[in-house]
Amino acid sequence: MSDILSELEEREKEVAEMRRQNADWNYINTLPPRVKAAVILFIEKGDLRLSQKPSGLDLEDFIETLRKARVRIT
Repeated sequence: MSDILSELEEREKEVAEMRRQNADWNYINTLPPRVKAAVILFIEKGDLRLSQKPSGLDLEDFIETLRKARVRIT
């Protein structure tokens, strides 16, 4: 069981790294602080609902912001 958990954790780290590398950081850095923090939270955690709430945006607008920031939603 711990092997499976270790494998899942490693996979989550790899996916977060892919999101980090592909993101448009110039665009992200222009966002309002709350939205920027929420985008970074999504990049690190990959949890759409968790990240969207502190942004203050509705889900559709948050997804559009992620698209503009070139952050993959998987």
